Amino acid sequence: MLTRYEGLRPGPYGKRPEERNVEELLKSSVVVVDKPSGPTSHQVSAWVKLILGVNNTGHSGTLDPHVTGVLPVAVGRATKALEVLLPYGKEYVGVVRFHSHVGRKDVEEIFKEFTGKIYQMPPVRAAVKRALRTKNVYRLELVEMKGNYALFRADVESGTYIRTLCHDIGEALGVGANMLELRRTRSAHFTERDAVTLHELKDAWEFYKEGDETHLKKLLLPIERLFDKIPKIVVKDSAVGALCHGAELSVKGVVSVDEGIKKGDVVAVFTLKGEVVESATAEMTSMEMLKKNEGIAARPKRVYMERGIYPKVWKGRE
Repeated sequence: MLTRYEGLRPGPYGKRPEERNVEELLKSSVVVVDKPSGPTSHQVSAWVKLILGVNNTGHSGTLDPHVTGVLPVAVGRATKALEVLLPYGKEYVGVVRFHSHVGRKDVEEIFKEFTGKIYQMPPVRAAVKRALRTKNVYRLELVEMKGNYALFRADVESGTYIRTLCHDIGEALGVGANMLELRRTRSAHFTERDAVTLHELKDAWEFYKEGDETHLKKLLLPIERLFDKIPKIVVKDSAVGALCHGAELSVKGVVSVDEGIKKGDVVAVFTLKGEVVESATAEMTSMEMLKKNEGIAARPKRVYMERGIYPKVWKGRE
């Protein structure tokens, strides 16, 4: 990070994300669920809500009922922040069955043709308008092949339909194909290492009710984890209260910034203790935020921090 004020220390307000207790995490956190085959993503989100006894949950990146794997489920106020994951890609491992014999070399060659920019028509049952769309396949790798079955790994742009991809590959080969199994191994920056089963979550909740919050605290990731990939601006404690009330961020409140921020970029505004305050639109580059003595560094998009955690230090109209 590029720093404007060297050695500035956080004050007595707020709390570092890693120091929050379970009660605080239940108000705003993320559980990365290893979705089982069978239920819909909505049902999994509802089960998390039921297990934790919270009022609000939401999931990012819908998986078909029979698809398994990484499903980030936000809890409480963190549901408002799920939108920040939308631009980031996903990774899958799956099995495709070709309807007639096809050689490994032919499959490898067609995978190369389907790497890069492709065109897709959403399936009939998709929850989006059926119109031809452009999507990016960043990587399509043939891992193993046995008979008419192929194990593949795909790294794709968000919103890419893998079932449709398998069908289109079969059509291009002239033999037909359909997807048999699929597992999501990564959603944005969340991977299988972050994922837990619903049974593990339920067990951790039972331990918590018996007085041991150790297990549940490990599963409830702070809301800040949603912003791992977002460029960040760190601000003074004295600026936080105003930002929570929707104020624009002045350069005078900026402590440090990530390199490479351009005007118009979506950024995350953080406190000195590492708490997310809001998402915002940058009005200056990184260097301008540090060098200028006045002006608006960023304008708010959505505030995530509750009001009152940091004091109001500005004067309103009398």
